[in-house]
Amino acid sequence: MAEKQNVMRLPAEALYAHELAALKEIDKAPRPAGWQLSPRAVLTYLTGGTAGDTVITPKYIGNNRLVEVAIATLLTDRALLLIGEPGTAKSWLSENLTAAIHGSSSKVIQGTAGTTEEQIRYSWNYAMLLANGPSDQALIKSPIYRAMEEGGIARFEEISRCASEVQDALISILSEKTISVPELGSEIAAAKGFSVIATANTRDRGVNDMSSALKRRFNIIVLPAPGDLETEVDIVRRRVKELANSYEIGAALPADDAIRQVVTIFRELRSGVTLEGKEKVKGPSGVISTAEAISLLTGSMALAASFGSGEVEAQDLAAGLQGAIVKDEEKDRGVWKDYLENVMKKRGSEWRPLYNACREMNV
Repeated sequence: MAEKQNVMRLPAEALYAHELAALKEIDKAPRPAGWQLSPRAVLTYLTGGTAGDTVITPKYIGNNRLVEVAIATLLTDRALLLIGEPGTAKSWLSENLTAAIHGSSSKVIQGTAGTTEEQIRYSWNYAMLLANGPSDQALIKSPIYRAMEEGGIARFEEISRCASEVQDALISILSEKTISVPELGSEIAAAKGFSVIATANTRDRGVNDMSSALKRRFNIIVLPAPGDLETEVDIVRRRVKELANSYEIGAALPADDAIRQVVTIFRELRSGVTLEGKEKVKGPSGVISTAEAISLLTGSMALAASFGSGEVEAQDLAAGLQGAIVKDEEKDRGVWKDYLENVMKKRGSEWRPLYNACREMNV
């Protein structure tokens, strides 16, 4: 346990191990091949509930029907593609789905411009290859290859950031459920339970659009941004608390009023209009997502713990807001200043400390 506590970020299956164990103990429903929990128990793990005396915390706050569709997809031979704006919990849902179903979320391919087809299929230990020729020992199995062997789930993050020809290496894998290794004259067939969960960012559309042939291999679920202020505040509050406990920051959690103010600012800048709908707001060049709000508040706690009173104050939030919003100095500084003077300044006295601290940072 001490060794686990010395890790910066625990995977979902370790972070929520007690919840998964409690669900396994009471789960009497049939479990599909390769699954450690029944579909209904997976739903409880993701959306919250109880397992005996254990409280199951919700991992995804939103439309439960979307989660049900995601789980049902993984019962079939189709892969799952989660699409959404930045900060809509695509990766978080992908990780927790995999942790609940397979017990390991570590088989991950991170899509980038440099991702190659070998990272999807397999590669070689070239020292061993040159010394002894192709062999099982020289074969380096990709996360998808290993998931196929084990009947598990592989995660493919930001698939649309990969070149189109690299993406299309998945087509035969998802269709035939096999990977051929011609150098060894062998073929690996997927064990029951194998699937792939991919994520894609709607902001990346047009970067490397997925081919229609590949899209047909996926069941696509679009994850919406939090629909209202209270839902987003709840998501941010829960995740900030989890991260603060994990990082042992040593500061008090932000007050609900502080969380609400940050989320309000983000929602207004993101939507281009105040919550009351009375005034239009210019948007910054960068992404103003729920994930950014969580990061901002966690960073404000670190500032308060190391250089402040241990309580998150207006100046701590102001520093985080400045960094989150002013990404392009030329454009965003003016946008942020307009928001301060035309929106925040006109709000009640409870907003005055944050307005003053933000104005001082943006001189």
